[in-house]
Amino acid sequence: MKDMAVTSNISSARKFSVVTIFPDVVRVYLGASIMRRAIAKGLIGVSVHDLRDYTQDKHRTVDDYPYGGGVGMVMKPEPFFRIAEQLWPDRDRRRIILLSPKGRLFTQHVAVELLQDDRELVFFCGRYEAIDERIHDYLADDEISIGDFVITGGELPSLVIIDAVARLLPGVLGDSRSAEEDSFSCGLLDYPHYTRPEVIDGRSVPDVLLSGNHREIDRWRKKQALKATGTRRPDLLEAYRLSTDDKKILREIKEEDL
Repeated sequence: MKDMAVTSNISSARKFSVVTIFPDVVRVYLGASIMRRAIAKGLIGVSVHDLRDYTQDKHRTVDDYPYGGGVGMVMKPEPFFRIAEQLWPDRDRRRIILLSPKGRLFTQHVAVELLQDDRELVFFCGRYEAIDERIHDYLADDEISIGDFVITGGELPSLVIIDAVARLLPGVLGDSRSAEEDSFSCGLLDYPHYTRPEVIDGRSVPDVLLSGNHREIDRWRKKQALKATGTRRPDLLEAYRLSTDDKKILREIKEEDL
């Protein structure tokens, strides 16, 4: 077999596996930036499996024509069943996630849910027109979609989910507050960020950020987050539990917009 474990041999590493017919697509991303460092530090382990290694014909066939006719090709069930039986025979220790437009929508709440699941997360990446329905019915423990749009395969969604879950683990980010303050983690969109230079082409950093008054800075940031969320994602703001100060800030925003 040519499976690739992009991981160090540390038993405490959070384990993920990706089953794909394009393993290099996954490996490239895992070999860079935060994912590479998390793997090197033994915080996560990601095994990449080539589905074609679990076929049994000389052409390593993973797709066939659909019963009943129709456009496109359908991914065959045998390789998926074979890899599940050989690598993850104990269903209690694995959670097979099928990346599918029919799946539930991936959100930060789902990322936290997956983080809290101590089973190995195994991602089945589809390609072509569809995957044989028996994979949905008998192998998948979960089906997840990253949005209402169409892309070529499940590799990018699997990486999106692994990245989102991994960054919640202690030690993956340089500062633990980064994950806590990310958009969606607190229920609101993020506030604006600025860095040097102070002025570029006459456009300045907001004065409050240069004031050194951390209480005012925190309040400004909360105000900007509430304003951005109310403007761009009102659905999030409706679900957010507003404090007394939050309500006061929202009144200020409404008065400024009059």
